[in-house]
Amino acid sequence: MILDRYLLRQFWPVFFVAISMFVLLLCLIDLFANLTRYLNYEVPMTQILLISGYFVPKSISYATPISLLFAAAYVLGDLYARNELTSIFSSGIPFWRFIMPLIAVGILASVFSFFFQDIVVVPTLKQKNFLSRAALHQQRSESNSDIVIKTRNGQVIYSVDYYDVSSSVLNGVSIVEQGENGEFISLIRAPRAVWTGEFWELNNALVYAWDGGFLRVNPLPPTDAYREQPDTFRRNAVDVEDLPVRDAAFLIQDLRNAGLPFIGAQAEYYHRFSFSAASFVVMVLSISMGGRFKKNILLMSLSMSLGASVVFYIMEMICMMMAQLGYIPPIIGAWFPILFFSVIGLLLLRGAKT
Repeated sequence: MILDRYLLRQFWPVFFVAISMFVLLLCLIDLFANLTRYLNYEVPMTQILLISGYFVPKSISYATPISLLFAAAYVLGDLYARNELTSIFSSGIPFWRFIMPLIAVGILASVFSFFFQDIVVVPTLKQKNFLSRAALHQQRSESNSDIVIKTRNGQVIYSVDYYDVSSSVLNGVSIVEQGENGEFISLIRAPRAVWTGEFWELNNALVYAWDGGFLRVNPLPPTDAYREQPDTFRRNAVDVEDLPVRDAAFLIQDLRNAGLPFIGAQAEYYHRFSFSAASFVVMVLSISMGGRFKKNILLMSLSMSLGASVVFYIMEMICMMMAQLGYIPPIIGAWFPILFFSVIGLLLLRGAKT
C-alpha cells in the first residue's frame, strides 16, 4: 500500500539517526566511567578503542527501544502537525490500519533483538569485559568459602569451609548421607580432601554412623565414592549475561541440582526474553502518544522518549534487584515492567486521535 511505504520512508531515516545518537551517547558514558582508571594504568589508546568497539553491540541493544520510541512518536507528531493525519483519517482509513507498518516493525524488532542479543551481544560483551579486566588488572578468584552443596537428589550434602581452586583441595569437609526418605545414614568429617582426577581422597576422615542404637565414630576406610566434579565447588564466575540462552538454561539447572543459589541467574534468564519484547511495547506506547504534539515536535518527542526510557529502566532495575534478592518471583521481576508499560500504552491508545 502506498501509505505503508510512505510511513516507513518517514520512519527509517529518523530511526537510524536516533539509534546512532543514542549508541554514541551510551558508548561515551561507558568510556568516561572508566577513563580515569584507563589513564592510571596507562592503557594504550588502541586498547581503549577496541574495548569501546566491543561495547557497541550492547549499546545497540539498549538503544533500540529508545530509538523506536523516539522515531515513531516524532514521525506521527510531524504528520499530525502538517495535517497529513487529518487528511488520512478523512479519507476513511482507520488509525489502527494506518499504524500497522509500525506495529510490524515493533514485532520484527523484538524478534531481531532476541537473536541479536544471543548471537552478537553475548560474545562481544564477554570479550569486552575480559579485555577491560585485563587492562585494569582486575582478577576474578574462583576459590570459594562456606559452601553447602546437595548432590544425588539431595541424598548427599557437602559442607566445605574453603575450596582452593589452584590446588583442587577442599578444607574442612563434612559429608552427610541420607536415605531416600531423608533419614540419617552417616556423617563424614575430614580436615582435607584432595581431587585425584577421578575422585576426592579424604585425609584422616572419621565417619559417624548409628550402630546398635548408638552413634559410633570410626576411621573412614579409603574410598572412591565421592566423585563430584571440582567445578561444583568453584565460585560461580560465569554470568548468565555471558551465555547464550541455551547454555544459560543449563547453568541454572546445574546450580539448582547442586543446591547453589540460582534465583539471580533465573531472573537474568527471564530478563533475556522480556527485554526483547520491549521493542514492541515501546512502539505501542509511542504510537499512542505520537499524535499528541503539534508544536515543538522534535523537543517533545525527544523529551518523551528519554523520560519514558528512564522510568522503564529504573523500574526494570528495581524489579530485577527485588527478584535477585528473592523478594518477588524471578518471572515477575523480569516481566512486570513490560506488562506495566503495555497496559499504559493500551490505555493511551484508546484516547489517541483518529
